[in-house]
Amino acid sequence: MLSWARAWRLPYGRLELSRICFSRVPVAPSSSGRSGADPRSVPLSYKLLDGEAARPALVFLHGLFGCKTNFNSIAKALAQQTGRRVLTVDARNHGDSPHSPDMSYEAMSQDLQDLLPQLGLVPCVLIGHSMGGKTAMLLALQRPELVERLVAVDISPVNTTSSSDFPAYMAAMKAIDIPDKVSRSFARKLADKQLSSLIQDMAVRQFLLTNLVEADGRFVWRVNLDALAQHVDEILAFPPRQESYPGPTLFLLGGNSDFVHPSHHPEIRRLFPGAQIQTVPDAGHWIHADCPQHFMAAIRGFLA
Repeated sequence: MLSWARAWRLPYGRLELSRICFSRVPVAPSSSGRSGADPRSVPLSYKLLDGEAARPALVFLHGLFGCKTNFNSIAKALAQQTGRRVLTVDARNHGDSPHSPDMSYEAMSQDLQDLLPQLGLVPCVLIGHSMGGKTAMLLALQRPELVERLVAVDISPVNTTSSSDFPAYMAAMKAIDIPDKVSRSFARKLADKQLSSLIQDMAVRQFLLTNLVEADGRFVWRVNLDALAQHVDEILAFPPRQESYPGPTLFLLGGNSDFVHPSHHPEIRRLFPGAQIQTVPDAGHWIHADCPQHFMAAIRGFLA
């Protein structure tokens, strides 16, 4: 459930926003020992682009191994094009958000249930890619009053284990061995070489390497690999739900991706009776990277 695997830029011209907010937060305490209680939320790192407060904000949730900066160019362009506030968020155990041993969708939903009202962004338009799409779907099902409309990007509310290479990515990342006190360029080159034995796709390796950061003279993974590996089966699954979300919903699929199969459509219709299913023909799993203009056009069309 990656967010994108390549870099690109959008010619969105001069962007004039009245306020840009950043949040960077510390490590969260452990939430273990809370069996039977609601998941303990962590204070997520986010970036908020200002816009018209009277209209529902756009909230972007990245996928596994991603971070809020994956949507930087799209967020800026849509803020300009729609006049709306746009929020990008780092999921727990990703980006600048705190690490936590709990990586359940219930916990990730709880993080947003706390953050979005604090920022005055409810109800919002929730747009989630892959893992972020599953978080968005669960939040909409649990708290429909917080979600004005929903976009799930190349993901469905079913188990996606058969479509995923993520366990192999985690194993490759955990096997990396980089000496202390080396330059960033050398560390990245060495890590890329070591990853290449298990991950042949250079674009995927370059994406994963965006998580390699320096801390106290050592290079470490910014994502919490231990928590991700422990919960990988849970991340690839979806929590069973009985209730449905009645609001407008768009499932935006990549024509070259196999993450969402026609066999998933009945469960999509059961949980999201107002769902539209739209396909971007030339896109893979990372629609927002492969076809950014088509991606934004689909979002704008859904908002109209």
